[in-house]
Amino acid sequence: MQDNDNLKVKRNLTALVEFSRVINSSLDLNFILNNVLLTCLGKFLATRGIIALNIKGKLQVKSYKGINEESISLFPDIDATENCNENDDFKKFFTDNNLLASEKISSSNECVGIVCLGEKLNRQDYTRDDLDFLKTILNISASAIQNSMIVDELKIVNRELDSRIQRLSSLFELSKEFGLFSESTKVTRLLIFALIGQFLVQKYALLRFEGNDIEVIEPKLPVDELLSNLRKIDYHQITTSLNREQVALLFPSLYEMGIEVIVPMQIQGKTKGLIILGKRINNIDYTDADIEFIFSVGSLAIISMENRRLFREALEKHKMEEELDIAREIQRNLLPQKFPSLSNFDIAAVNVSSKQVGGDYYDIIELDENDCVVAIADVSGKGVPASLMMANMQAFLQVICRQNIPLGVATGLINDLISKNTTDGRFITFFWGTLNNLDKTFEYVNAGHNPPLLIRDGKIIKLEIGGMILGVMKTLMQYRSEKIQLMKDDVIVMFTDGISEAMNKKGEEFSDAALEKLSLESVGDTSENIMKKIQSEVQKFTDGANQSDDITLVVIKVK
Repeated sequence: MQDNDNLKVKRNLTALVEFSRVINSSLDLNFILNNVLLTCLGKFLATRGIIALNIKGKLQVKSYKGINEESISLFPDIDATENCNENDDFKKFFTDNNLLASEKISSSNECVGIVCLGEKLNRQDYTRDDLDFLKTILNISASAIQNSMIVDELKIVNRELDSRIQRLSSLFELSKEFGLFSESTKVTRLLIFALIGQFLVQKYALLRFEGNDIEVIEPKLPVDELLSNLRKIDYHQITTSLNREQVALLFPSLYEMGIEVIVPMQIQGKTKGLIILGKRINNIDYTDADIEFIFSVGSLAIISMENRRLFREALEKHKMEEELDIAREIQRNLLPQKFPSLSNFDIAAVNVSSKQVGGDYYDIIELDENDCVVAIADVSGKGVPASLMMANMQAFLQVICRQNIPLGVATGLINDLISKNTTDGRFITFFWGTLNNLDKTFEYVNAGHNPPLLIRDGKIIKLEIGGMILGVMKTLMQYRSEKIQLMKDDVIVMFTDGISEAMNKKGEEFSDAALEKLSLESVGDTSENIMKKIQSEVQKFTDGANQSDDITLVVIKVK
């Protein structure tokens, strides 16, 4: 009998892992919803079902099977925060469509949506085991659904942005003759054609300055000799146009090359380039009006090129900011909104995002009235890819931690899942463990993460037992776990490298040693105050210096 139960558990786990792989293989919302609904219907042999999602605070049907469109159109107007089972309109819709079971889709205690299933083919009622399995499926699905909804929003924003760019490009094309927002190569070509056509000149060069670098554009002069002579003078100080007499007087080496006119290209009075022209083919001298025209055309050209450069920089910055906003939202939704209440443990945690979005993550998962899982992790890299990878990590963790698998084996399974679903060389440092509220024990595995500090009787014990970081390769050697008997007033400090590697304005790191010293000094306080003191000291140390990594801290104190 036990063997059959174990086989059933393994089959269910395998099915859940495969289901997780499938729905996390795509960010297409329709694909994910269709797979979730078909999986639920197939598992329970149900004849009909719907999935309604939280869209701006209201539940809206986004996927359905076995129910006609007319009936779906009658889905009631319900707030996502409302208990559907207490809503009379929902009860009527539920009954009218022969629906028998419903369950919320939740992520970090936030309602993502609801799933409703109809009667089974065998006419049997939904059992408690059925509903528990349904909850597991929906826990796996929640992050994938939420991420795909965010990505859909990003696609809409990008389409709008691309549309604006297209409209701007059209305007730029219409305004080419004025030189505004045109491609630099087109601007320079038009400028050269204008100068050659207007003044019949054979020797010429356009120079553009970027700091101390000189870009020579379309030269009809010996480039090496030209640059050598220019570097002998302070070419940035050429702020006024120079005729033949002035060139001969001030820059004889350039005059000997056949250069008769030097005209600055300026933006707000600063020289950003030079137009260098030789003798005209018809031997006519350049007049003041000619030089004034060259100056006007050249300034218009350099402003156009600079505007184009600034426009592209602003566009890239805008896209980057949108990506970071989405990544921060994904990251925020991964974190727990409240902690379990444990009589023997006092827990506090914090995550402070940097301007650059990282992959820091912590979780506290209540398994039952006596046990809870505490985890902390850090994904390599930054931005949306890191956030999406951590979302997958959370989904794996939420499922696996509830399967009553030994901690070391479960860690290996998580590593295999991440390795299989990661193709860009990313990895995760990971630490997790199970707190038992009855016997005050803590069993943990460290997968390449910064070793948490166990502080006891004025000494520090580093929790290092475990194995390699997650995602590098398939598990070859089982992860080791360690079970610790905790004592009253013990303190465990879990952290990411955003704390130990936080830098001040001098480029100095806060360091592991400083964190250990501070932790030892603070153990007599509550976990909340210990956490706040560490956070405060790190902020004081950095003194406003920009940080490139998130700061994540979890403190556990034994009562």
